[in-house]
Amino acid sequence: MTAMAEHSLQAVRKSVTVSASPDEAFEIFTEDFDSWWPHTHHIGKAPMTKAIIEGRRGGRCYTEHEDGSEADWGTILAWEPPRGVLIAWQIAANWQFEPDLKKSSEVEIRFTPVENGKTRVDLEHRGFERMTAGAAEMRTGVGGEGGWGGLLQLFAARVEQKATKGES
Repeated sequence: MTAMAEHSLQAVRKSVTVSASPDEAFEIFTEDFDSWWPHTHHIGKAPMTKAIIEGRRGGRCYTEHEDGSEADWGTILAWEPPRGVLIAWQIAANWQFEPDLKKSSEVEIRFTPVENGKTRVDLEHRGFERMTAGAAEMRTGVGGEGGWGGLLQLFAARVEQKATKGES
């Protein structure tokens, strides 16, 4: 994976610290993605039933829908459990699937152990300039209310819920 770019003024960066090991946090973020990702956040044509991240380099990121359809939204570019994952964000500014990876932005999620058995989760969404149109609107959308900051709070709440209930 590439190091998070410090010089990119256009990147959206969000962080959250969770009460879980990097292994646990990585697993909840990826394998248990559907447990915290809101079913209102999708690009499919029918209501969403499940959100999936395939855990491997080249894996698909997609949603399944009530009508039996699937909607791709990303591809795993780097898979390094429990340190991080890099995803090609294949959603264009019109909120439709972008099949061309050269026109996709990317989302890097890093899991770093911190004191007391906690993990800092750093998310960087970058590469908006690759989009052919609407880059500023996409950046505003993912950086604003209902974007990555709120999504990371949903993720953190799921981590806490699993810890409280003693789920494995």
